[in-house]
Amino acid sequence: MSILCGLPVLECVYCLACARWAWKRCLHTAGHDSETWGIATAEDFEPVPRLCRYILAVYEDDLRHPLWEPPEGYGINPDWLVLKKTYEDTQGCAPPYLLYVDHDHTDIVLAIRGLNLEKGSDYVVLLDNKLGEKKIDGGYVHNGLLKAAGWVLDAESEVLKELVEKYPNYTLTFAGHSLGSGVAAMMTLVVVLNRDKLSNIERRRVRCYAIAPARCMSLNLAVRYADVINSVVLQDDFLPRTATPLEDIFKSLFCLPCLLCLRCMRDTCIPEERMIKDPRRLYAPGRLYHIVERKPFRCGRFPPVVKTAVPVDGRFEHIVLSCNATSDHAILWIEREAQKALDLMLEKDSITEIPVKQKMERQETLAREHTQEYQAALQRAVTLSVPHACTPSQYGTFVEQEDGGNSHRSSAGSFLDSSSQQSQTKDNWDELIEHLFDKDESGHMKLKESHR
Repeated sequence: MSILCGLPVLECVYCLACARWAWKRCLHTAGHDSETWGIATAEDFEPVPRLCRYILAVYEDDLRHPLWEPPEGYGINPDWLVLKKTYEDTQGCAPPYLLYVDHDHTDIVLAIRGLNLEKGSDYVVLLDNKLGEKKIDGGYVHNGLLKAAGWVLDAESEVLKELVEKYPNYTLTFAGHSLGSGVAAMMTLVVVLNRDKLSNIERRRVRCYAIAPARCMSLNLAVRYADVINSVVLQDDFLPRTATPLEDIFKSLFCLPCLLCLRCMRDTCIPEERMIKDPRRLYAPGRLYHIVERKPFRCGRFPPVVKTAVPVDGRFEHIVLSCNATSDHAILWIEREAQKALDLMLEKDSITEIPVKQKMERQETLAREHTQEYQAALQRAVTLSVPHACTPSQYGTFVEQEDGGNSHRSSAGSFLDSSSQQSQTKDNWDELIEHLFDKDESGHMKLKESHR
């Protein structure tokens, strides 16, 4: 009898718990992810819309007569294009890309396009991600994206080296959208670990902008490389938020919204502390820029505001149940809203009429604040006991955190300054390429059978 009386109570508790979960999930908006972040400045955010246009140029067949016509003065100069590779050129090992020298902004840019739903080779790259299969520099990365990055770097290393030497004052920027963002992030990681391959290029000259990024590296790597890798997310974009492996998304029999809802319910039951301490859980890489343009319970788009931070906990962990979760992933929307946000920043600066000297001081202050925020994020990762988290030493190198008196060494070796770089790195550029690829008689790269 007592058991029967207890059943309604259990049902009520269960219903209340479900109602509370549904209420919290429906109230969770994109603005909650970045509500404590700082506001990005025009100097900080300036490359984003420009790099979006370079990525869009990869889609064009004829750059002199583009189908997507950017505003006058904002397009790509075909005369500065170094090379442009198609699917036929990459043999399905990597997405198409282009290499461009932007003399106006003293920048060498390698831009990579996003996923092509009609190309099976792109799915091969996405689905090649056995959990924990590839570890590099003390963290885990997406195996397929790393192999695609290795192919591009091996194919273009000589050209990149020549350009870096020819233009010593230019930055080297890797940019990509969606699938290409993961490849760009992996390329940046490998280049920073093997700077000697590009004439010992300084770390500060290398940077990456991952537009609508895939979750492609573990938390310790995402934080440690925040000084060179930047991720840009538009409002409710689902891809940087879902920890669902990419191969599960495309293998699933469910529609994408159903899968996201199921994953949302599952992640709600997992404590954030457990998520952080999972060494194989992948995250959006580097410093995050969040473009917020919609407000809860308000219709329409508002003037976009760009928030930025190097978060450790609360790093886009919760999916936003929004009808815009997939449309916010489109590169065209991101480029449009990024340019609108930049124009508003520049308009605000022009109204205040900041003198040149004060503007230079502001840039120095911004760089200093970013460095301090980066250092604080590293310390925060150690405090939260993130696996293989580390703090920077006084010599500018990374020292692995000790655990139980035993120092953890990464399987790929840690990043060292060129003055102290030795044979300690166990997984350098040559070994990575040799491990992943074979060369045929004509000298072209092809995947080894064991990695297909």
